[in-house]
Amino acid sequence: MKRSVGVALLGLVAVAAVWFAWPQPIPVDLATVTKGPMEVTVDDEAKTQVRHVYTVSAPITGKVLRISPPRHVGDEVTVDDTVVAVMQPTAPSFHDARTHEELQAALSAAEAAVTLAEAEVKRIAAVLAYSRTELQRAEKLARTGAISQVALDKARFDVETNEAALASAKAQVEVRSNEQAMISARLGQPYDALTESDPACCIQLRAPVTGRILKIIQESEGLVQAGAPLVEIGDPLDLRVVADLLSTDAVHIKPGASVHIDGWGGPSIEGKVTRVDPAGFLKVSALGIEEQRVRTEIDFVDPPEVWSQLGHDYRVIVHVTSWREENTLTVPVATLFRQGDDWAVFIVENGRAHTTVVKIGQRNNRMAQVESGLSAGDRVVLHPSDRVADDVTVTERDIR
Repeated sequence: MKRSVGVALLGLVAVAAVWFAWPQPIPVDLATVTKGPMEVTVDDEAKTQVRHVYTVSAPITGKVLRISPPRHVGDEVTVDDTVVAVMQPTAPSFHDARTHEELQAALSAAEAAVTLAEAEVKRIAAVLAYSRTELQRAEKLARTGAISQVALDKARFDVETNEAALASAKAQVEVRSNEQAMISARLGQPYDALTESDPACCIQLRAPVTGRILKIIQESEGLVQAGAPLVEIGDPLDLRVVADLLSTDAVHIKPGASVHIDGWGGPSIEGKVTRVDPAGFLKVSALGIEEQRVRTEIDFVDPPEVWSQLGHDYRVIVHVTSWREENTLTVPVATLFRQGDDWAVFIVENGRAHTTVVKIGQRNNRMAQVESGLSAGDRVVLHPSDRVADDVTVTERDIR
C-alpha cells in the first residue's frame, strides 16, 4: 500500500516537472491585413501669409514722427485716406570750421558777382538809352533825307543789340543771386524742428490699399533712410499657407494635391497645393544642418468661417498628400522587420508564428502597402520581440 502511494506521488512530481518544462505560448499582439484607402503625406511646419502685402517705405531721408491717433497692428486702413506715417525732412547738419570759412569766402565771392552783374545791367541800360535816342534822331533825319538808309538801319541794329544784352545781363543777375542764396543756405545751422501742424512741415504717407496694418516696422520716432520700410498693410481674409518642404519631398507633390492643415489650435482645415516653386534654396535647420528646401503655396478649400481666427505669420502643420489609393492591401508598419535586404513579418497560423517575406510599396507613419506575400485576412504579429521566432507557439494577448 505504501509502495503504491509512493509510486503515485513520484508520478505526480514527474508530470508537474514535464508541465513546467514544456514551452508556453508567447503572448503577442496581432493585427489583421486588410484592404482599404491609404495615403502618403509629407508632414512639415508652415506659416500663414497674406497673399498681397504692401510695404509703405520712406520716400526721403528724414525723421518719422508720431501721429495722432497712434496706429497699432490690426487697425483698419482705407486706401488714399488713412495716414499711416508722417515724415519730416532732415535738418541741415553742422559743419566744421574750415568748411565754414570756405563757405563764407564763397558767399563773399557770390555777393561780389551779384554786384558786378547789377553794375553790368546799369551799364547796358545806359547804352540802350543812348542808342534809343540816337535812333530817334536818325528817324527824324531820315524823313528829311539828311542821312542814308544804311545809317538808319545801323541805329536800329544798335537798339536791338543793346536790348538783348540788357536781357542777358538781367538773367546773369538772377543766376548770381541764386548762387548767393544757395551758398547762404549751406551756411545755415540746424534749425528748430517744425511742428506737425505746420503745413510746410511734413510728408503724410497714406495707405496704398484698404485692409489692416500687419506690421509696424518703425514704431518709435527717429531718423530713417530713403526707402526704409515703415509699415506693412494687407487683407487678413486674403490668406494662404506657405511651406518650405524638403526638395526630396517636393518632387512628389503636384499642384492640386489635397492638404490637411492642423496644429494651429483649431479644427483641421482642408486645403490644396496651388504652386510648387521650380527652384529651391538653402536653409539651415535648428540643428545646424544645411537642407535644400522648396517653397510650396497652399490655398484654403474650407470657407473663411473655419479659419477666420488665423492671422498673418501664424504657425501651422501641413500634411500634403503625395500618393493615395482607394483600395489597396495594407499592413501596420509595426509588424515589419528586416530579414537581410527584404522586409518580413510573422504570420500566425494554427497558433504558430511563421516568417514570411513581403514586398512593400508605399509607406506612411502607420501603414505600409503590401504588393506581395500576404493576403487580406492574414493575422500578423505586432511589435515582435526577440522571443518570437519561426515556428514558435504564440497566443494573442488579452488586452482587457
